[in-house]
Amino acid sequence: MEERYLQKIEETAEFIRERVGRMPDTAIILGTGLGDLVNQIDIKRVLDYTDIPNFPVSTVEGHSGRLIFGDLGGKYVMAMQGRFHYYEGYDMKEVTFPVRVMKAIGVDKLFVSNAAGGMNKEFIVGDVMIITDHINLFPENPLRGRNYPELGPRFPAMTEAYSGVLINMADSIASDLGIRLMHGVYVGTAGPTFETPAEYEYFRIIGGDAVGMSTVPEVIVANHAGMSVFGISVITDLGGKDIKEVPTHEEVQKAAIKAQPVMTALITEMMTRI
Repeated sequence: MEERYLQKIEETAEFIRERVGRMPDTAIILGTGLGDLVNQIDIKRVLDYTDIPNFPVSTVEGHSGRLIFGDLGGKYVMAMQGRFHYYEGYDMKEVTFPVRVMKAIGVDKLFVSNAAGGMNKEFIVGDVMIITDHINLFPENPLRGRNYPELGPRFPAMTEAYSGVLINMADSIASDLGIRLMHGVYVGTAGPTFETPAEYEYFRIIGGDAVGMSTVPEVIVANHAGMSVFGISVITDLGGKDIKEVPTHEEVQKAAIKAQPVMTALITEMMTRI
């Protein structure tokens, strides 16, 4: 993939331009917890991942595989319904390829969501957490290898990986709507195993509030490309040495569904204000 990387990005971007026409400047990756947001979008165009050249195909239960273009809260957006995960066997260039394509078609603001296990003692299942920062524990960085100056700098700063402006906007909206919003640091791990109790304690000790298996690679690439990023997690289970519940994918999905109305209301209102 390395040899033709730039060419593949442009091929895919051109395919999307030809079939969609109008291009957005805002994109949303609909991870766990934001699936219902699709129902709020006035859809203008849909592309299946299987029809898009160079696109991987999602293999995870609960993740669809479509690019959706339409209006949300009066804002024309692109929504990615179904993301790609490192644990599925994709390399980091494949996991983050859609973000490269987003930038190529003109996207400069990226919204990401995920399901996460909570370590913060203040959290309860179903809480919604704004990601203020992250800790990257993936064994691979999506920027490893040759750097293309056309895509971004060799050593990008990650000082403000998540936009302070967008975080402040979300806090203001939460106050207006009476929404309970938590803040925290997201720890990104490779998966696909859920964490051991000792790992939960370790992540908490090093500064993490929630842990998941996605988001960090996409956020790194988005920052490399100069995008503003807003991230949000739904806390779907709690972990640690004093917690005996065993998390399952089904329980995670149930908790995410419970949090969907809050996440949907927040993101929709943010679209009206940006």
